[in-house]
Amino acid sequence: MAAFDPELVVTFSPDHYNGFFYNVMPPFCIGTAAEGVGDYGTYRGALDVPAGLATDCARAVLDAGVDVAISAAMHVDHGTVQPLEKLFGDAVAKPVIPVFINSVATPLGPMHRVRALGAAVGAHLSGLGKRVLVIGSGGLSHDPPVPTLATAPPAALDRIVHGKPMTTEQRQARQVAVIDAAREFASGRGGLAPLNPEWDQAFLDLVDTGRLDEVDAWDNNWMAAQAGNSAHEVRTWVAAFAALAAQGSYRTNDRFYRAAPELIAGFAIRTAVSTP
Repeated sequence: MAAFDPELVVTFSPDHYNGFFYNVMPPFCIGTAAEGVGDYGTYRGALDVPAGLATDCARAVLDAGVDVAISAAMHVDHGTVQPLEKLFGDAVAKPVIPVFINSVATPLGPMHRVRALGAAVGAHLSGLGKRVLVIGSGGLSHDPPVPTLATAPPAALDRIVHGKPMTTEQRQARQVAVIDAAREFASGRGGLAPLNPEWDQAFLDLVDTGRLDEVDAWDNNWMAAQAGNSAHEVRTWVAAFAALAAQGSYRTNDRFYRAAPELIAGFAIRTAVSTP
């Protein structure tokens, strides 16, 4: 990233009921302004979002026939902020356009619309004349303890539906509970769905070889049954690779994978670049 020195970063990221709630849950949303909520020790505060470029991107996506919401006050969590911190050392080191993809709150849209979103964003970015880094941020197979409309206790239900703000103590307690669940899961105990490294590797092979159209046939219930409810975060990967594929063929340069039960996730990194 230091060598590439991007002039603009576009992130496709999920949210974990920190910025988007069931009071209004869009399948996709582009932020024209955004701030990190500071969960899991990540940066809390405003991101450097170029409002004009973000608005132009949203307009281009809509013109391409993909329905996308916009937010002039987007709240983003570790799914957006942590990759920026890890890559650049500072969440505000680069201008960023955050693109939210609902990957948690059912009902979820079809996978082919995710690919269409990525393709529309990529087609627009190709005309900017800028060095653009596209990030897809999400876990592979994993099934962490995320509340749902059907299972959430009253306090959690008020939060995931109405977006009731958490106090610092409540956020810390939530994070400790997830960390404790991860420790239990890593020790082989607990009721969370197991990781599925075979599914993960098959998905990684799919994006490595540019067979993105195959996800169009994927059923949402099948994905959850195979790889856990939060495996839908691979939608961010599909959108990111579709954005790259909109500019032609690509190759993946760096490939890393590890099943990481202590993180309750199949964990992977890929770097990919366009090829002439």
